[in-house]
Amino acid sequence: MSSSSSISHFLLLPLADTRQLQLLHFCLFLGISLAALLVNGLIISAGACGQHLHSPMFFFLLNLALTDLGSICTTVPKAMHNSLWGTRHISYTGCAAQLFLLFFLISAEYFLLTIMCYDHYVSICKPLHYGTLLDSRACAHTAAAAWASAFLYALMHTANTFSLPLCQGNALGQFFCEIPHILKLSCSHSYLRELGLIAVSVCLAFGCFAFIVFSCVQIFRAVLRIPSEQGRHKAFSTCLPHLAVLSLFFSTGTFAYLKPPSISSPSLDVAVSVLYLVVPPALNPLIYSLRNQELRDTLRKMMTDAFQQQ
Repeated sequence: MSSSSSISHFLLLPLADTRQLQLLHFCLFLGISLAALLVNGLIISAGACGQHLHSPMFFFLLNLALTDLGSICTTVPKAMHNSLWGTRHISYTGCAAQLFLLFFLISAEYFLLTIMCYDHYVSICKPLHYGTLLDSRACAHTAAAAWASAFLYALMHTANTFSLPLCQGNALGQFFCEIPHILKLSCSHSYLRELGLIAVSVCLAFGCFAFIVFSCVQIFRAVLRIPSEQGRHKAFSTCLPHLAVLSLFFSTGTFAYLKPPSISSPSLDVAVSVLYLVVPPALNPLIYSLRNQELRDTLRKMMTDAFQQQ
């Protein structure tokens, strides 16, 4: 019998059994992470340097890019290291830090996407009140509330999970530290506390998702009254990808944490985790940022200036 105090490290699930597949996973993760780092880094640079981009929408896009960068860097580098060197170890403190950062960044991203949907709703349905409802002070307060709520949420889950006694070994059936797989190692009924927190979290996430759907419905009703075909197309092209990413994020995350143990398998767990952990941060820049003409013009000007200075 071992407890959490005697466990110095965890064993992560290898992404593949053969060396060829391990190298393939390494290359795939390397490509995804480099693309995410490059694109989100350019978005952050454009948002910081472009004076005309200092609007509520671009302010939230800048925050979203920060969460995407952080979530990619929290899990993918360790998975790449393990695939390249054929290792499985992660320290106990490293696992706790990874879990905290992951919950912190994913929660902040979800809250920011909810705020961004409210931004779309106000700009389309209440354009005359946009400057009042989403001035610089309101944007700063809502973003700070999203980050602070995510921090407390992650701290609560991490502290509760790593306070549980562990007696079922140290092998996690996942390529990163995830709460359901840590709970499987618990030998105490106190894990029900964490299950209760997860249920409350799902209810909170569902409430945010319902608010987003309601906002999008109001936006659709408003744009159908717009006589301009271009205006309707722009509104629909903004809301539909937003709903698609959030639906993927919400459904796969909920399934990962609430799926019945009878249908759990290592391959299914890895596939679902990639869908809510890696895919949204890689797609967000394409859906929310690079489709914006002003941002593309700013990036083009930045790169042109950089080449001219060489």
